[in-house]
Amino acid sequence: MTDFWLAAGLLLLVALSFLLIPVLRGRRAQQEEDRTALNVALYQERVAELAAQQAAGVLDAEQFGKGRDEAARELLADTEGAEPQRLGRLGKPLPLLAAVLVPLMGLGLYLHFGASEQVELTQQFAKAPQSMEEMTRRLELAVQAQPDSAEGLYFLGRAYMAQERPADAAKVFERAVAVAGREPELLGQWAQAVYFANNKQWNAQTQALTDEALKADANEVTSLGLLGIAAFESEHYQQAIDYWNRLLTQLPEGDASRAALQGGIDRASEKLKAGEGKVAPALAEQTKARLTVRVELAAALKDKVKADDTVFIFARASSGPPMPLAAKRVTVAQLPIEVELSDSDAMMPNMKLSSFPEVQLVARISRAGQPTQGEWIGKGAPLASSTTAAQHLTIDSPDQ
Repeated sequence: MTDFWLAAGLLLLVALSFLLIPVLRGRRAQQEEDRTALNVALYQERVAELAAQQAAGVLDAEQFGKGRDEAARELLADTEGAEPQRLGRLGKPLPLLAAVLVPLMGLGLYLHFGASEQVELTQQFAKAPQSMEEMTRRLELAVQAQPDSAEGLYFLGRAYMAQERPADAAKVFERAVAVAGREPELLGQWAQAVYFANNKQWNAQTQALTDEALKADANEVTSLGLLGIAAFESEHYQQAIDYWNRLLTQLPEGDASRAALQGGIDRASEKLKAGEGKVAPALAEQTKARLTVRVELAAALKDKVKADDTVFIFARASSGPPMPLAAKRVTVAQLPIEVELSDSDAMMPNMKLSSFPEVQLVARISRAGQPTQGEWIGKGAPLASSTTAAQHLTIDSPDQ
Protein backbone atom coordinates (compact mmCIF):
# COMPACT_ATOMS: atom_id res chain seq x y z
CA MET A 1 0.00 0.00 0.00
CA THR A 2 3.01 2.34 0.40
CA ASP A 3 3.33 2.94 -3.34
CA PHE A 4 -0.36 3.69 -3.57
CA TRP A 5 -0.28 6.30 -0.80
CA LEU A 6 2.85 7.94 -2.27
CA ALA A 7 1.10 8.29 -5.62
CA ALA A 8 -2.01 9.65 -3.90
CA GLY A 9 0.14 12.17 -2.01
CA LEU A 10 1.74 13.45 -5.23
CA LEU A 11 -1.66 13.90 -6.83
CA LEU A 12 -2.81 15.75 -3.73
CA LEU A 13 0.13 18.16 -4.00
CA VAL A 14 -0.78 18.87 -7.61
CA ALA A 15 -4.37 19.59 -6.61
CA LEU A 16 -3.27 21.88 -3.77
CA SER A 17 -1.01 23.80 -6.14
CA PHE A 18 -4.03 24.86 -8.20
CA LEU A 19 -5.60 26.25 -5.03
CA LEU A 20 -2.57 27.91 -3.42
CA ILE A 21 -0.91 29.48 -6.48
CA PRO A 22 -3.75 32.02 -6.92
CA VAL A 23 -3.31 33.01 -3.26
CA LEU A 24 0.41 33.65 -3.76
CA ARG A 25 -0.30 35.61 -6.93
CA GLY A 26 -2.83 37.68 -5.01
CA ARG A 27 -0.13 38.70 -2.54
CA ARG A 28 2.13 39.84 -5.38
CA ALA A 29 -0.72 41.82 -6.95
CA GLN A 30 -1.36 43.48 -3.60
CA GLN A 31 2.29 44.55 -3.38
CA GLU A 32 2.10 46.05 -6.88
CA GLU A 33 -1.06 47.89 -5.97
CA ASP A 34 0.51 49.33 -2.80
CA ARG A 35 3.56 50.59 -4.72
CA THR A 36 1.39 52.28 -7.34
CA ALA A 37 -0.62 54.03 -4.62
CA LEU A 38 2.62 55.30 -3.05
CA ASN A 39 3.85 56.69 -6.39
CA VAL A 40 0.56 58.50 -6.95
CA ALA A 41 0.77 60.04 -3.45
CA LEU A 42 4.34 61.22 -4.11
CA TYR A 43 3.24 62.73 -7.45
CA GLN A 44 0.39 64.61 -5.80
CA GLU A 45 2.71 65.88 -3.08
CA ARG A 46 5.23 67.10 -5.67
CA VAL A 47 2.53 68.91 -7.66
CA ALA A 48 1.28 70.58 -4.46
CA GLU A 49 4.82 71.70 -3.60
CA LEU A 50 5.29 73.24 -7.08
CA ALA A 51 1.94 75.03 -6.77
CA ALA A 52 3.01 76.53 -3.43
CA GLN A 53 6.29 77.79 -4.93
CA GLN A 54 4.40 79.40 -7.84
CA ALA A 55 2.05 81.09 -5.42
CA ALA A 56 5.05 82.47 -3.50
CA GLY A 57 6.50 83.87 -6.72
CA VAL A 58 9.45 81.52 -6.74
CA LEU A 59 8.33 79.80 -9.97
CA ASP A 60 6.65 81.31 -12.96
CA ALA A 61 3.97 79.51 -14.99
CA GLU A 62 6.44 78.02 -17.44
CA GLN A 63 8.66 76.59 -14.69
CA PHE A 64 5.58 75.25 -12.88
CA GLY A 65 4.45 73.48 -16.06
CA LYS A 66 7.84 71.91 -16.65
CA GLY A 67 8.08 70.64 -13.05
CA ARG A 68 4.56 69.12 -13.19
CA ASP A 69 5.34 67.40 -16.52
CA GLU A 70 8.56 65.94 -15.09
CA ALA A 71 6.72 64.58 -12.03
CA ALA A 72 4.12 63.00 -14.34
CA ARG A 73 6.85 61.29 -16.40
CA GLU A 74 8.42 59.87 -13.24
CA LEU A 75 4.99 58.52 -12.11
CA LEU A 76 4.42 56.92 -15.51
CA ALA A 77 7.86 55.32 -15.48
CA ASP A 78 7.31 53.84 -12.01
CA THR A 79 3.90 52.33 -12.87
CA GLU A 80 4.72 50.86 -16.31
CA GLY A 81 5.82 47.44 -14.84
CA ALA A 82 2.75 47.06 -12.65
CA GLU A 83 0.16 44.36 -13.59
CA PRO A 84 -3.39 45.53 -14.35
CA GLN A 85 -5.83 45.20 -11.47
CA ARG A 86 -7.93 42.05 -11.55
CA LEU A 87 -11.63 42.42 -10.93
CA GLY A 88 -12.56 38.85 -9.82
CA ARG A 89 -11.11 37.78 -6.47
CA LEU A 90 -11.96 34.87 -4.26
CA GLY A 91 -10.12 36.31 -1.34
CA LYS A 92 -7.64 34.46 0.88
CA PRO A 93 -9.94 32.51 3.24
CA LEU A 94 -11.80 30.52 0.56
CA PRO A 95 -8.74 28.97 -1.21
CA LEU A 96 -7.10 28.18 2.12
CA LEU A 97 -10.31 26.55 3.37
CA ALA A 98 -10.56 24.55 0.14
CA ALA A 99 -6.94 23.45 0.51
CA VAL A 100 -7.83 21.89 3.85
CA LEU A 101 -11.22 20.42 2.89
CA VAL A 102 -10.26 18.90 -0.47
CA PRO A 103 -7.78 16.31 0.91
CA LEU A 104 -10.06 15.51 3.85
CA MET A 105 -13.07 14.98 1.58
CA GLY A 106 -10.99 12.96 -0.89
CA LEU A 107 -9.72 10.67 1.90
CA GLY A 108 -13.21 10.20 3.31
CA LEU A 109 -14.75 9.38 -0.06
CA TYR A 110 -11.96 6.92 -0.85
CA LEU A 111 -12.31 5.11 2.47
CA HIS A 112 -16.07 4.84 1.88
CA PHE A 113 -16.24 4.03 -1.83
CA GLY A 114 -12.67 3.01 -2.60
CA ALA A 115 -11.14 -0.44 -3.03
CA SER A 116 -8.26 -0.42 -0.57
CA GLU A 117 -8.87 -4.08 0.30
CA GLN A 118 -8.63 -5.10 -3.36
CA VAL A 119 -5.43 -3.08 -3.77
CA GLU A 120 -3.92 -4.77 -0.74
CA LEU A 121 -4.98 -8.21 -1.99
CA THR A 122 -3.44 -7.52 -5.40
CA GLN A 123 -0.15 -6.63 -3.75
CA GLN A 124 -0.29 -9.76 -1.58
CA PHE A 125 -0.97 -12.07 -4.54
CA ALA A 126 1.92 -10.47 -6.43
CA LYS A 127 4.23 -12.27 -4.01
CA ALA A 128 4.51 -16.05 -3.97
CA PRO A 129 3.04 -17.62 -0.79
CA GLN A 130 5.53 -19.27 1.53
CA SER A 131 3.16 -22.05 2.63
CA MET A 132 -0.20 -23.65 1.92
CA GLU A 133 -1.58 -22.00 5.07
CA GLU A 134 -0.58 -18.57 3.78
CA MET A 135 -2.23 -19.26 0.42
CA THR A 136 -5.42 -20.34 2.19
CA ARG A 137 -5.46 -17.15 4.28
CA ARG A 138 -5.09 -15.06 1.13
CA LEU A 139 -7.94 -16.91 -0.55
CA GLU A 140 -10.14 -16.42 2.51
CA LEU A 141 -9.45 -12.68 2.38
CA ALA A 142 -10.22 -12.64 -1.34
CA VAL A 143 -13.55 -14.40 -0.79
CA GLN A 144 -14.35 -12.03 2.06
CA ALA A 145 -13.68 -9.04 -0.21
CA GLN A 146 -15.53 -10.58 -3.19
CA PRO A 147 -18.13 -13.01 -1.82
CA ASP A 148 -19.79 -13.41 -5.24
CA SER A 149 -16.65 -14.57 -7.03
CA ALA A 150 -17.21 -18.17 -8.08
CA GLU A 151 -13.56 -18.46 -9.07
CA GLY A 152 -12.39 -17.37 -5.62
CA LEU A 153 -14.77 -19.82 -3.94
CA TYR A 154 -13.60 -22.65 -6.20
CA PHE A 155 -9.92 -22.14 -5.40
CA LEU A 156 -10.66 -21.76 -1.68
CA GLY A 157 -12.53 -25.06 -1.73
CA ARG A 158 -9.59 -26.74 -3.46
CA ALA A 159 -7.24 -25.28 -0.86
CA TYR A 160 -9.40 -26.65 1.96
CA MET A 161 -9.34 -30.09 0.34
CA ALA A 162 -5.53 -29.91 0.08
CA GLN A 163 -5.44 -29.16 3.82
CA GLU A 164 -7.76 -32.09 4.56
CA ARG A 165 -10.65 -29.85 5.58
CA PRO A 166 -13.45 -31.46 3.54
CA ALA A 167 -16.30 -30.14 5.70
CA ASP A 168 -15.19 -26.54 5.09
CA ALA A 169 -14.63 -27.34 1.41
CA ALA A 170 -18.17 -28.74 1.06
CA LYS A 171 -19.66 -25.48 2.40
CA VAL A 172 -17.52 -23.40 0.03
CA PHE A 173 -18.38 -25.50 -3.03
CA GLU A 174 -22.06 -25.26 -2.13
CA ARG A 175 -21.70 -21.47 -2.14
CA ALA A 176 -19.86 -21.64 -5.48
CA VAL A 177 -22.75 -23.62 -6.98
CA ALA A 178 -25.22 -21.04 -5.68
CA VAL A 179 -23.19 -18.27 -7.34
CA ALA A 180 -22.15 -19.87 -10.63
CA GLY A 181 -24.99 -22.34 -11.17
CA ARG A 182 -24.95 -26.13 -11.18
CA GLU A 183 -21.87 -26.60 -13.33
CA PRO A 184 -20.72 -30.25 -13.61
CA GLU A 185 -17.19 -29.53 -12.38
CA LEU A 186 -18.48 -27.70 -9.28
CA LEU A 187 -20.98 -30.48 -8.55
CA GLY A 188 -18.19 -33.06 -8.77
CA GLN A 189 -15.98 -31.10 -6.38
CA TRP A 190 -18.91 -30.62 -4.00
CA ALA A 191 -19.71 -34.37 -4.06
CA GLN A 192 -16.07 -35.24 -3.37
CA ALA A 193 -15.93 -32.89 -0.38
CA VAL A 194 -19.19 -34.31 1.01
CA TYR A 195 -17.88 -37.87 0.63
CA PHE A 196 -14.67 -37.22 2.56
CA ALA A 197 -16.43 -35.05 5.15
CA ASN A 198 -18.75 -38.04 5.76
CA ASN A 199 -15.76 -40.27 6.57
CA LYS A 200 -15.85 -41.89 3.12
CA GLN A 201 -19.44 -43.03 3.58
CA TRP A 202 -21.55 -42.92 0.45
CA ASN A 203 -24.94 -41.26 0.95
CA ALA A 204 -27.91 -40.00 -1.04
CA GLN A 205 -26.51 -36.49 -1.39
CA THR A 206 -23.22 -37.73 -2.84
CA GLN A 207 -25.09 -39.98 -5.25
CA ALA A 208 -27.42 -37.16 -6.31
CA LEU A 209 -24.55 -34.74 -6.94
CA THR A 210 -22.50 -37.21 -9.00
CA ASP A 211 -25.59 -38.28 -10.95
CA GLU A 212 -26.40 -34.66 -11.78
CA ALA A 213 -22.80 -33.90 -12.75
CA LEU A 214 -22.50 -36.93 -15.04
CA LYS A 215 -25.90 -36.28 -16.56
CA ALA A 216 -24.69 -32.83 -17.65
CA ASP A 217 -21.21 -34.09 -18.59
CA ALA A 218 -20.72 -37.85 -18.87
CA ASN A 219 -16.93 -37.36 -18.70
CA GLU A 220 -16.79 -35.15 -15.60
CA VAL A 221 -13.46 -36.32 -14.17
CA THR A 222 -13.96 -35.63 -10.45
CA SER A 223 -17.23 -37.56 -10.33
CA LEU A 224 -15.74 -40.53 -12.23
CA GLY A 225 -12.73 -40.62 -9.92
CA LEU A 226 -14.91 -40.33 -6.83
CA LEU A 227 -17.25 -43.12 -7.92
CA GLY A 228 -14.20 -45.32 -8.51
CA ILE A 229 -12.82 -44.56 -5.05
CA ALA A 230 -16.17 -45.25 -3.38
CA ALA A 231 -16.55 -48.54 -5.28
CA PHE A 232 -13.02 -49.62 -4.34
CA GLU A 233 -13.52 -48.73 -0.66
CA SER A 234 -16.73 -50.79 -0.59
CA GLU A 235 -14.89 -53.69 -2.29
CA HIS A 236 -16.85 -53.42 -5.55
CA TYR A 237 -13.67 -53.74 -7.57
CA GLN A 238 -15.22 -54.26 -11.00
CA GLN A 239 -17.21 -51.04 -10.64
CA ALA A 240 -14.03 -49.24 -9.58
CA ILE A 241 -12.22 -50.53 -12.66
CA ASP A 242 -15.07 -49.42 -14.93
CA TYR A 243 -15.20 -45.89 -13.52
CA TRP A 244 -11.42 -45.47 -13.55
CA ASN A 245 -11.11 -46.74 -17.12
CA ARG A 246 -13.63 -44.10 -18.18
CA LEU A 247 -11.57 -41.50 -16.34
CA LEU A 248 -8.32 -42.75 -17.85
CA THR A 249 -9.56 -42.03 -21.37
CA GLN A 250 -10.14 -38.38 -20.40
CA LEU A 251 -6.59 -37.74 -19.19
CA PRO A 252 -3.99 -36.58 -21.74
CA GLU A 253 -0.85 -38.59 -22.37
CA GLY A 254 1.88 -37.62 -19.96
CA ASP A 255 -0.53 -36.54 -17.23
CA ALA A 256 0.96 -37.30 -13.82
CA SER A 257 -2.37 -38.71 -12.62
CA ARG A 258 -2.39 -41.50 -15.18
CA ALA A 259 0.25 -43.56 -13.35
CA ALA A 260 -1.60 -43.41 -10.03
CA LEU A 261 -4.91 -44.18 -11.71
CA GLN A 262 -3.45 -47.17 -13.56
CA GLY A 263 -2.01 -48.38 -10.27
CA GLY A 264 -5.50 -48.31 -8.73
CA ILE A 265 -6.92 -50.25 -11.69
CA ASP A 266 -4.16 -52.87 -11.36
CA ARG A 267 -4.79 -53.32 -7.63
CA ALA A 268 -8.53 -53.74 -8.21
CA SER A 269 -7.80 -56.29 -10.97
CA GLU A 270 -5.48 -58.26 -8.66
CA LYS A 271 -8.15 -58.43 -5.98
CA LEU A 272 -10.68 -59.70 -8.51
CA LYS A 273 -8.27 -62.41 -9.69
CA ALA A 274 -7.73 -63.43 -6.09
CA GLY A 275 -11.45 -63.95 -5.71
CA GLU A 276 -11.90 -60.93 -3.46
CA GLY A 277 -14.58 -58.30 -3.70
CA LYS A 278 -18.34 -58.20 -3.67
CA VAL A 279 -20.88 -58.61 -6.40
CA ALA A 280 -23.51 -56.18 -5.20
CA PRO A 281 -26.01 -53.69 -6.61
CA ALA A 282 -24.65 -50.46 -7.96
CA LEU A 283 -24.08 -47.59 -5.59
CA ALA A 284 -27.31 -46.02 -6.73
CA GLU A 285 -29.20 -49.12 -5.54
CA GLN A 286 -27.40 -49.08 -2.19
CA THR A 287 -28.52 -45.52 -1.57
CA LYS A 288 -32.02 -45.99 -2.91
CA ALA A 289 -34.37 -43.61 -1.12
CA ARG A 290 -37.42 -45.06 0.62
CA LEU A 291 -39.84 -42.83 2.54
CA THR A 292 -42.74 -44.08 4.63
CA VAL A 293 -45.62 -41.68 5.31
CA ARG A 294 -49.01 -41.98 7.02
CA VAL A 295 -51.71 -39.72 5.57
CA GLU A 296 -55.01 -38.85 7.27
CA LEU A 297 -57.83 -36.38 6.76
CA ALA A 298 -58.58 -33.61 9.27
CA ALA A 299 -61.88 -34.16 11.09
CA ALA A 300 -63.17 -30.73 10.00
CA LEU A 301 -62.98 -31.78 6.33
CA LYS A 302 -64.80 -35.12 6.46
CA ASP A 303 -68.11 -33.54 5.47
CA LYS A 304 -66.52 -31.48 2.68
CA VAL A 305 -65.07 -34.32 0.59
CA LYS A 306 -66.45 -37.36 -1.17
CA ALA A 307 -65.33 -40.94 -0.65
CA ASP A 308 -64.30 -41.34 -4.28
CA ASP A 309 -62.26 -38.11 -4.44
CA THR A 310 -58.70 -38.80 -5.60
CA VAL A 311 -55.81 -38.39 -3.17
CA PHE A 312 -52.28 -37.90 -4.55
CA ILE A 313 -49.44 -38.62 -2.12
CA PHE A 314 -46.07 -37.57 -3.48
CA ALA A 315 -42.58 -36.28 -2.75
CA ARG A 316 -41.05 -33.34 -4.61
CA ALA A 317 -37.66 -31.64 -4.44
CA SER A 318 -37.41 -28.88 -1.84
CA SER A 319 -35.38 -26.81 -4.28
CA GLY A 320 -35.62 -27.90 -7.87
CA PRO A 321 -38.25 -28.97 -10.38
CA PRO A 322 -41.84 -28.75 -9.07
CA MET A 323 -43.01 -32.05 -10.57
CA PRO A 324 -43.37 -35.05 -8.21
CA LEU A 325 -40.37 -37.35 -7.90
CA ALA A 326 -42.38 -40.28 -6.58
CA ALA A 327 -46.15 -40.57 -6.19
CA LYS A 328 -48.98 -42.86 -5.09
CA ARG A 329 -52.70 -42.50 -5.93
CA VAL A 330 -55.49 -43.50 -3.52
CA THR A 331 -59.01 -42.29 -2.64
CA VAL A 332 -60.50 -40.49 0.35
CA ALA A 333 -62.26 -43.70 1.34
CA GLN A 334 -58.86 -45.32 1.97
CA LEU A 335 -57.76 -42.67 4.47
CA PRO A 336 -56.02 -42.93 6.84
CA ILE A 337 -53.40 -44.86 4.95
CA GLU A 338 -49.68 -45.57 5.20
CA VAL A 339 -47.73 -45.66 1.93
CA GLU A 340 -44.11 -46.05 0.90
CA LEU A 341 -42.48 -43.80 -1.71
CA SER A 342 -39.26 -44.95 -3.37
CA ASP A 343 -37.32 -44.75 -6.63
CA SER A 344 -39.60 -47.45 -8.05
CA ASP A 345 -42.43 -44.88 -7.88
CA ALA A 346 -40.48 -42.35 -9.94
CA MET A 347 -42.55 -40.36 -12.45
CA MET A 348 -39.53 -40.09 -14.77
CA PRO A 349 -36.53 -42.47 -14.98
CA ASN A 350 -33.99 -39.66 -14.68
CA MET A 351 -35.81 -37.84 -11.85
CA LYS A 352 -35.63 -40.23 -8.92
CA LEU A 353 -36.22 -39.60 -5.25
CA SER A 354 -32.60 -40.49 -4.45
CA SER A 355 -31.36 -37.90 -6.96
CA PHE A 356 -32.21 -35.07 -4.58
CA PRO A 357 -30.76 -34.70 -1.08
CA GLU A 358 -33.82 -32.89 0.34
CA VAL A 359 -37.50 -33.38 -0.48
CA GLN A 360 -40.97 -32.38 0.74
CA LEU A 361 -43.93 -34.71 1.25
CA VAL A 362 -47.34 -33.55 0.00
CA ALA A 363 -50.86 -35.03 0.03
CA ARG A 364 -53.52 -33.43 -2.19
CA ILE A 365 -57.22 -34.14 -2.67
CA SER A 366 -58.40 -33.50 -6.22
CA ARG A 367 -62.02 -34.14 -7.17
CA ALA A 368 -61.08 -33.76 -10.85
CA GLY A 369 -58.19 -36.20 -10.51
CA GLN A 370 -55.52 -33.59 -11.30
CA PRO A 371 -52.24 -34.14 -9.38
CA THR A 372 -51.18 -30.49 -9.76
CA GLN A 373 -54.43 -28.85 -8.62
CA GLY A 374 -57.07 -29.75 -6.07
CA GLU A 375 -59.31 -28.60 -3.25
CA TRP A 376 -57.44 -29.62 -0.07
CA ILE A 377 -53.78 -30.21 0.75
CA GLY A 378 -51.37 -31.22 3.49
CA LYS A 379 -47.63 -30.45 3.39
CA GLY A 380 -44.67 -31.65 5.42
CA ALA A 381 -41.45 -29.85 6.30
CA PRO A 382 -38.39 -30.44 4.08
CA LEU A 383 -36.48 -33.59 5.03
CA ALA A 384 -33.54 -35.63 3.74
CA SER A 385 -34.43 -38.14 1.06
CA SER A 386 -32.44 -40.71 3.05
CA THR A 387 -34.81 -40.41 6.04
CA THR A 388 -35.90 -43.80 7.39
CA ALA A 389 -38.28 -42.70 10.16
CA ALA A 390 -41.99 -42.84 9.34
CA GLN A 391 -43.56 -39.44 8.52
CA HIS A 392 -47.06 -38.10 9.14
CA LEU A 393 -49.24 -35.84 6.96
CA THR A 394 -52.64 -34.35 7.74
CA ILE A 395 -54.75 -32.91 4.91
CA ASP A 396 -56.21 -29.82 6.58
CA SER A 397 -55.71 -26.73 4.37
CA PRO A 398 -57.30 -25.30 1.21
CA ASP A 399 -55.20 -25.92 -1.89
CA GLN A 400 -54.29 -22.45 -3.17
